[in-house]
Amino acid sequence: MKVTSAEFIKSAFEKRHWTTDGRPEIAFLGRSNVGKSSLINSLLVRKGLARTSNTPGRTQSINFFLINDGFYFADLPGYGYAKVSKTMRSDWGKMAEEYLAERDELALCVQLVDSRHKPTPLDIQLNEWLNHNNKPHLIVATKADKISNNELRKSIAEAEKLLPGAKILAYSAQTGRGRDQVWTEILLTMNNS
Repeated sequence: MKVTSAEFIKSAFEKRHWTTDGRPEIAFLGRSNVGKSSLINSLLVRKGLARTSNTPGRTQSINFFLINDGFYFADLPGYGYAKVSKTMRSDWGKMAEEYLAERDELALCVQLVDSRHKPTPLDIQLNEWLNHNNKPHLIVATKADKISNNELRKSIAEAEKLLPGAKILAYSAQTGRGRDQVWTEILLTMNNS
């Protein structure tokens, strides 16, 4: 996929702030420290478009990025970070669930899991929700460069058992591993929607 343009459009803190032009959207979901911003920047071959932070749990809004003037990436708040208040965690959960449940423009959910660890109960719960609600989704195992190929194979096999119903692709934002495969899945979904 050749990315000719990628721009940050807006941060939405509630439903009335969502984009309204009807373009398809690819949503990125995952734990606070799983590398969503790094993955988005890597897919778009842009440094710093999606802000990365050393403090997980910083993104408290849905951030919309317009790609090639044709579709959006929607970066959803991370979940499961212990150091934020319960109220804040609850608000994020409500905002994300409202978006996932009600968004007609949603073409694909890209759920990120950390390839170095087995999926958490929250990862499993999100995958079950996506399956139950028939949301097209793909699972991307991030940080694939941090473990050996043998460990990565074992990790993906374990994730496939715990997260049934979606294709799992290994990804490294550092090396670009998996970039073409993720784009292939995104474009396939967009062509079928």
